[in-house]
Amino acid sequence: MQGTRSHHPLVHASWSTANVALALLLTLLFLLVLLLFLNMTALPAQAQNSVPPTARQASSMPQYAARLAHMAQLRSRDNASHAYPSRPQASYNSRMNPRARPVWSPDDNGILYENGPINGTTDAWTINSGFVVSDTITVPASGGPINGLAFGAWVFPGDLLENVQVIITSSEFGGTTYFNQVVNFTQSACSSNQYGFNICTETSSNFGTVNMAAGTYWVNLANAVVNDGDPIYWDENSGIGCTSQGCPSEASENSVGTIPSEAFTILGGSTTTSCPPGTCTGSGCAYDEGNFDIVYNFSQNQTPQAGLAIDQAGRLYGLIEAGAGSAYQLALHAGSWIFNSLYTFLGGANGQNPSTEIVGPDYALYGIADGGLQTCSTSGNQYCGLVYRLRPSPTACMTAMCSWIEDVIYQFTGDPNGWSPDGNLVFDQAGHLYGTTLYGGAYGLGTVYQLTPSIGGWTETIIHSFTGGSDGSYPGQLLFGHDGYLYGTSTAGLFRLIGSGGNWGLKLLTGRPDNCAGFVQDNSGNFYCFDTYVEDQNNQWGEIWELSYADWTWSLIETRDSGYYCSLLPCYDDYHSLAVDSAGQVYATEGSYTHVYDWQCGNYIFYCDGNIHQVGTQDLLVDFRGDVFRDLEIGASGNFYGTNGACGSSNGAVWQLAPP
Repeated sequence: MQGTRSHHPLVHASWSTANVALALLLTLLFLLVLLLFLNMTALPAQAQNSVPPTARQASSMPQYAARLAHMAQLRSRDNASHAYPSRPQASYNSRMNPRARPVWSPDDNGILYENGPINGTTDAWTINSGFVVSDTITVPASGGPINGLAFGAWVFPGDLLENVQVIITSSEFGGTTYFNQVVNFTQSACSSNQYGFNICTETSSNFGTVNMAAGTYWVNLANAVVNDGDPIYWDENSGIGCTSQGCPSEASENSVGTIPSEAFTILGGSTTTSCPPGTCTGSGCAYDEGNFDIVYNFSQNQTPQAGLAIDQAGRLYGLIEAGAGSAYQLALHAGSWIFNSLYTFLGGANGQNPSTEIVGPDYALYGIADGGLQTCSTSGNQYCGLVYRLRPSPTACMTAMCSWIEDVIYQFTGDPNGWSPDGNLVFDQAGHLYGTTLYGGAYGLGTVYQLTPSIGGWTETIIHSFTGGSDGSYPGQLLFGHDGYLYGTSTAGLFRLIGSGGNWGLKLLTGRPDNCAGFVQDNSGNFYCFDTYVEDQNNQWGEIWELSYADWTWSLIETRDSGYYCSLLPCYDDYHSLAVDSAGQVYATEGSYTHVYDWQCGNYIFYCDGNIHQVGTQDLLVDFRGDVFRDLEIGASGNFYGTNGACGSSNGAVWQLAPP
């Protein structure tokens, strides 16, 4: 029996009722499959993999928990009153800052918007694996260019953020797009939290410039690339401590909706060059009396590490944070400073991420570095560390610029030997080298060690293992006093070590302050140090203390607080380095980690504030816009030297200051 036929007007074909039903069914199935496909492509990646949206969720997942467990155990050893990060003992040249840090690496053009400092202990939100996190920013009434971004990140130990897609839009996750670029980032100031993550400052290096009118915009971070493909998380700080108009930000995550605000800073602002009465030096970054000079500007791919060593001839030695690290020399010839790249570290057994060096009695450079041969962490990605020496090649060099050679004079082997060298190195008059390790020893809480040169190499002796009792833990800086004894700092305070017949005894001299850093001694034997981040509600600042050699009592000789430089608004005013000249005068570098301005130099904003000054007075030798003077050294000529992260070129410079 012939069925009913229908005629399609487009193809002039006839179809049976059964065929029509089948076609409709196939069409519906096709549309269903297409809809499922579109939904899958639109969903964030957690629908396709096991990456969770927050860092704390990741820390509880088996595939991540094992990697974080060891660092969390080390973190639990911290007996300081502050929850963050892993090491309570501060040191001005330490690679681990023991307090909540800023998220910005200052730029010559200053700050356009900041959303508060890194928290590092609450939680963080994924910005790769299909997740997008969006925060608002407010551009002030005058508008201004945006030329950089810094943010706080939680990363797995050993991971390195490479780049992030940054999109600035008119609304949450969309609207008008004003900026869309894959931005490279430099990772710095990392330290672990209680979950075992490294909490790092990520600073853009190739942002470009986008001019923005006044108003509120959304900054979206997504598609972050990590060296080994791991997830990475944007630190949640809730905006506490922010000072910009419109902060704290509104924030969203594409899979869950509204979330707390994040830790970040937008770099930019005015680029004018007017200044108050006085001299603008370098690229318009310093206000001084004409005695401040930029010795050397670093290139785009080079960032100077804080700290310089000075030899008897007045040559300067420092380190560059690029790759595994490199060492350089600056020598004055015919009135000009000549830069000489001495050595590039190779990583692994040759070391990487070297710290501030010293000039030894043989005129070689000595320092500590990460790396080595033996692994000291259960995750297998943290080596025990080493001590190295850099010296000129023993073969003849026909030019003034010849590469030096490296000798690894000692590699640490872990408990109970000690591992993770930290702080500084010092020599005694007999040529023995002394230093500290952050971990290891008989109790796992750090050591003071001695290296003795011999024909077969250098021999290590642990002269003290910290117990966590009256001697404290996590030793920091060392120095040999004028009395010939070895002095140092730990979480318990200032200690003295006296050796006799191969035996060493430790005596705790005082427990105040409990976070002594920037440790120096004057010609009368008195010691000086600073205590960082004393808290008072919303305000945090630094204090400088003097320890009398006559009766071992501490005296508070200077406090830099928010009221003096930052009016009545929240401020974080901190010291970074101390130095004593031959006349016994003490000098300090200090600066703020917030960006409330005290007064304006044309369109320049002097953040409260980066300067060099004489301790005990209010006389500023140099006032610096937009960055802190980090370290301070005094040469044989009496000139001051140091490094900073922005004055001069955008990546930093070495500077010189003639004595006042």
